[in-house]
Amino acid sequence: MRIASLHTYPVKGCHRLNHDEAQVEPWGLAGDRRWMIVDAEGVGITQRDAPLLTRLTARPRPGGLHLSAPGLSDIDISEPGADATAKVRIFRNKTPIPARVADTTWVSTLLGRDARLVWQADPTTRALTDSVLFGDSVNLADGYPVLLANTASLDALNDRLVEGGDEPVPIHRFRPNIVVTGAPAWAEDDWHGRRLRIGDLTFRVAGGCARCLVTTIDQETGETGRQPLHILGRHRRFGTQLLFAVNLIPDLPGVIHVGDPVTPPGDRVLGES
Repeated sequence: MRIASLHTYPVKGCHRLNHDEAQVEPWGLAGDRRWMIVDAEGVGITQRDAPLLTRLTARPRPGGLHLSAPGLSDIDISEPGADATAKVRIFRNKTPIPARVADTTWVSTLLGRDARLVWQADPTTRALTDSVLFGDSVNLADGYPVLLANTASLDALNDRLVEGGDEPVPIHRFRPNIVVTGAPAWAEDDWHGRRLRIGDLTFRVAGGCARCLVTTIDQETGETGRQPLHILGRHRRFGTQLLFAVNLIPDLPGVIHVGDPVTPPGDRVLGES
């Protein structure tokens, strides 16, 4: 089993960046989802209500971010200072966290609504609550620092789609950070609560990732459909959740590369008997 590809999403909900290697930080991959667009009430705007975000490309640069989107002039955004601090929420029902407001005009024009681009200056201020280790934190991702997907599981899911007369979907519908190849389909279901070695680093597998409407959005065009969420509902329902891919928590910082070996988990580490 090896890493097939690595991806980050510098602005939450934006188009992916592909990497040959990635720096792993305690709260996620370097440059991944440290920026977010929020509405007038400070609540995060995602592809769930703004599929246009698929057309936004964000590239980190020293001290800031370069943004581009069809129909708009490119812009360089600087990391804002402490005087621009505001409270924002990942979702409306989540606890407010501190961030810094970087831009209002460009992102409002992009989305055609009142919006602000904010930066998570200190990712340690957002504690990872579903963890057994004190001090675990997370970037502006929905819940966990890193998401890993298995190509064989995608193949199995796509077989179901084709059998039902639907088109297969690419792995990018699930917006993973790490894609692995060489594991059996759904092997990751047995990794929950265990420690996974990737290259020279280890990660705790926090559990499966519950999927939402974002999986139905074409990540190149922003067009929406019903799949693969409908097929997940038929074949990947666990309680009230539709699961695909697994959430990871890094143990220590370091670097991972495309082609690095991935070792199946061993001892349980997250409280399972």
